[in-house]
Amino acid sequence: MAVDLDSRLRSIVGAGAKRLETARGFTTVRDMLDFLPRTYLDPARPAAFRDLPHGEDVVVVGTVRSATTRAMRSRRGRILVVDVEDEAGGGTLQLTFFKPFGHQDRLVPGARVVCSGQIGTYGHQLQLTHPDYAVLNDPSGSASGGWLLGGLVPVYPATPKLSPIVHGDLLDLVLHALVELPDPLPQEVREAHGLPGLLEAYRMVHRPQSEAEHRRGRWRLKFQEAFVIQAALARARLASDAVPAVPREPVEDGLVDALLGRLPFELTAGQQTVLGELRTDLARPVPMHRLLQGEVGSGKTVLALLAMLAAVDGGAQAALLAPTEVLAAQHYRAITAMLGPIAEGGMLGGMEGGTRVALLTGSQSAPERRTNLLAAASGEAGVVVGTHALIQEHVQFAELGLVVVDEQHRFGVEQRDALRAKAGIAPHVLVMTATPIPRTVAMTVYGDMTTSTLRELPRGRQPITTHVVTGDRPAWLQRTWERVAEEVRGGGQVYVVCPRIGEEDDPDLPGGDTTGPGGPVRGGAEADPGHGPDDGGQDDGEELAGAGTDGGPQLHGVHQVTRALRSLPATRDLRIETLHGRMGAEEKDSVMRRFASGDVDVLVATTVIEVGVDVPDATTMVVLDADRFGISQLHQLRGRVGRGGRPGLCLLVTQGGSGDEGAGQRLEQVASTTDGFELARLDLETRREGDVLGASQSGGRSGLRLLRLARDEDLIVTAHEAAWGTVESDPDLAASPALRRELDLLDAERAAFLERG
Repeated sequence: MAVDLDSRLRSIVGAGAKRLETARGFTTVRDMLDFLPRTYLDPARPAAFRDLPHGEDVVVVGTVRSATTRAMRSRRGRILVVDVEDEAGGGTLQLTFFKPFGHQDRLVPGARVVCSGQIGTYGHQLQLTHPDYAVLNDPSGSASGGWLLGGLVPVYPATPKLSPIVHGDLLDLVLHALVELPDPLPQEVREAHGLPGLLEAYRMVHRPQSEAEHRRGRWRLKFQEAFVIQAALARARLASDAVPAVPREPVEDGLVDALLGRLPFELTAGQQTVLGELRTDLARPVPMHRLLQGEVGSGKTVLALLAMLAAVDGGAQAALLAPTEVLAAQHYRAITAMLGPIAEGGMLGGMEGGTRVALLTGSQSAPERRTNLLAAASGEAGVVVGTHALIQEHVQFAELGLVVVDEQHRFGVEQRDALRAKAGIAPHVLVMTATPIPRTVAMTVYGDMTTSTLRELPRGRQPITTHVVTGDRPAWLQRTWERVAEEVRGGGQVYVVCPRIGEEDDPDLPGGDTTGPGGPVRGGAEADPGHGPDDGGQDDGEELAGAGTDGGPQLHGVHQVTRALRSLPATRDLRIETLHGRMGAEEKDSVMRRFASGDVDVLVATTVIEVGVDVPDATTMVVLDADRFGISQLHQLRGRVGRGGRPGLCLLVTQGGSGDEGAGQRLEQVASTTDGFELARLDLETRREGDVLGASQSGGRSGLRLLRLARDEDLIVTAHEAAWGTVESDPDLAASPALRRELDLLDAERAAFLERG
């Protein structure tokens, strides 16, 4: 029987398969081979025993110097104690066996051994108790551990109830059973890039003769991972291009031209370029799939509106999907204000040939909702703005031609697909994000979309100055709140961002009349880890910075901070309000309206204000417990200030004690630059890939195993070119059945993920 990656381990290793499944969940050859070593031991360059980490599982090489069997003092029986000397500096390690039988004849002076177990101590002596071992120069010719002879010794992540020696023996059986493996990389790709075949690569990684060999094998596996992902994206692009769409041709003197004529500013050169790309895409007979990324305040919203009007000019409707009710309502207000009479089609004083704008959210009253549902279904509303409410079954469109998704990382794949499904013919799709995306992430996650980037800010946009304020300096904290009051007296408004909501009856913050919020907060309610109870199940998707309850400083809550600011001499006379995810949509919208109109001086909020909230007079932001936020999130937050004609100020306040050694460095990086693309690159280097990819990559193996987006850019670019060339020259992959099989597995896992919801 031919053995391949999907073969069951039971047919190869027999009873050992049960141990592998129990210990690691391995059931197939693929599972076994994809479990890669974490490091390698070089018997020619052994490690010193004195450097071994106590309490951890280790694999060591040494030489037996003595072996003594003696009676045990406290119970019947005999004990075998073997002294093993390292080959680096004369350090010793004791192997202790409470059942010597079978060991005393093999562990004799002069025997060279590889041992694995958990390092402990007895007195001052390092010790392994009943370790697994193999004798490298065993005269008995024992089959166990034969794979340890010659080359490097692979060391795998520790697995309870499965010793490294047994694991290696079972893996040896698997490797010996393999004659060849179907290779997802076409032969011409392997030859062009000097890559070994798949089976050879696995052998290089699991049984390397040298460091160069295992590096070459691992490089090949990383290339394959990137190649398969890129091939999947290329196939998705080809599939979308094969679906017909209705071209939405530019109309002379239409709604687009009308809006351009009434804008109080000129589009930047970058905006004009992107507008041209959007109009070209909309005029094609295939669906547009374009990602528009740009800095906060770079003018993405006006471009999205122009694209929506182009769709309306072409006889269709456009839907804008926003992640929160606050943002949806703001989009609706901004769009209607920007359009003016253009959005009053059919009304007295409205533009002849104009259109209407409808808003759909979950909290609307029944009459208001019915009116907007009818406007969408009849086609009266050319532009429909909404939250997840747009996806609901009873929402219908007369002719949906364009879907705009704002901050797409906050929506699941199935949510975006549900909105697209409301169009009879495939609609054009525009995705916007204010989170700058590094090149490797764009290629790996959004590679099936065409990317447009806005880098320049509109004329008149003022710079934002950022400073780090440490909580161990009371004078700095006091000055922070004095500066808040000064900004308000100068006509500005202030955001104070907290990482948690907390409870209204949480204890007051210490420090009160001296420093106010920002110093170490102890004795208060426990901080909510991650998306804890404070998230409240609201649709605003606010991210509570994940503090634990590890005994460190407790995080500031909205209610505590609001009470403190209302009592501080510097701020108690200011008009202070709160905004967070537990509030009802109507209440949140009311607070934001009053803040936007200038009736509120200071808004104490969670990260609900992170995305899209636009108040021109907001000049200052204070972020409490800033060390609990990521680089990109802090950059997003501070982009809420300085959006009018005045400079912005962002103060990052930290108590310290987060347990995150890199937190201070992150804050200094944010303070040192306002280049979101540079910060996105730094963020990628400091965060796990899964965090960066988020929900865009779904399913088990569709997550990244070997690739590191921050350091593998050259590899990803090379794999991208090779994969797209392969798919474009052979769309059905008739000549690459193994690649087609890998892509089918990815599709199946994605489908299973969506089915689970």
